[in-house]
Amino acid sequence: MPSASAVPVCPPLSLYIHVPWCVRKCPYCDFNSHAVRGDIPEDAYLTALLEDLEQDLSFVRGRPIESVFIGGGTPSLMSSGFYQRLFEGLRQRLSFAPDAEITLEANPGTLEEGRYEGFRQAGINRLSIGVQSFHPAHLKTLGRIHDATAAHRAIETAKAAGFSNFNIDLMHGLPDQTPEQALDDLRQALDHQPTHLSWYQLTIEPNTEFFSRPPDLPDDDRLWEIYRQGAEYLRAHNFDDYEVSAWSRPNLESRHNLNYWQFGDYLALGAGGHGKVSLGDGRILRYWKTRQPEAYLNRIGSRTAGSEDIELKERPLEFMMNALRLKHGVGEDLFTERTGLPLSPVAVQLEQLRKQHLLVPGRIQTTEQGQRYLNSLLEQFL
Repeated sequence: MPSASAVPVCPPLSLYIHVPWCVRKCPYCDFNSHAVRGDIPEDAYLTALLEDLEQDLSFVRGRPIESVFIGGGTPSLMSSGFYQRLFEGLRQRLSFAPDAEITLEANPGTLEEGRYEGFRQAGINRLSIGVQSFHPAHLKTLGRIHDATAAHRAIETAKAAGFSNFNIDLMHGLPDQTPEQALDDLRQALDHQPTHLSWYQLTIEPNTEFFSRPPDLPDDDRLWEIYRQGAEYLRAHNFDDYEVSAWSRPNLESRHNLNYWQFGDYLALGAGGHGKVSLGDGRILRYWKTRQPEAYLNRIGSRTAGSEDIELKERPLEFMMNALRLKHGVGEDLFTERTGLPLSPVAVQLEQLRKQHLLVPGRIQTTEQGQRYLNSLLEQFL
């Protein structure tokens, strides 16, 4: 078993907030989301979130919040007034970095006049807009509540409200999708001049409608052709695939997600939220919150449903699973900084992988070939 060389250096701290409600559960979605019935209990949820934070303040250890990500569910279902009151409460309890990145996931089917301006006034400075496709048949198959017109309108409305930094979520490898259709989705997205794209392949996950009734997906040859053409198009338009499914213009990567992939710390608030924090005694703790919205609302005291230490022997794999997703990897010194371990427990594996031309010399970074065989490569650190 590896032995710690030092207490891990206190990494940057982010905050994840989960909003569990949505209009309708999509057939591919395995996130903790629940179709809303009646009015969303905004006041009660606000109270619960701030009570939840009070229980976790010891994890902060004097660090400012570098980034916030509000995910779901459909966070844009909540009113702008909810977010204004939420951030007032957060800022009373936490310090924020002056340039903190604050992202809200938005669904084009939840657009109301003035809503995005209200989000900006609350302090949200980045949006992640869940389009998934602009193709009518694919939107219908995916169970989305918006059409292509609503998607275009939502993006332009967000820009008009002052959101110059925004991500568009797109999926590829959809049922009956051709390479031409996938490329057209990218073209339509780039017409709006986003700073970031999440472009990821549809996968069938357990506990989803698609898992119970699987759709016919493109075969491997078509999937590769979709990816090849799309990647070529995005690179030609000055987007870099800095992570497996994340593309950005230069210096506009998602700072929140980079903190995940660099094994940083993140607090978790909200029903079903997951957090990871480094403690002062060298421990690294993973924890998760009560999943069901009603139970989360009615809980008294701590809303943490469970927690576990990331043991020393587990840390190399945990670190590599994150860092090796990054195209440009990380420096070797970050391994010791974030895990508290010397490099020696993984030195043999690193050397072997470099001899096989799967990792570059001197860094924890895959070669182009290594990225292609990432899952097999990660097995070396089990």
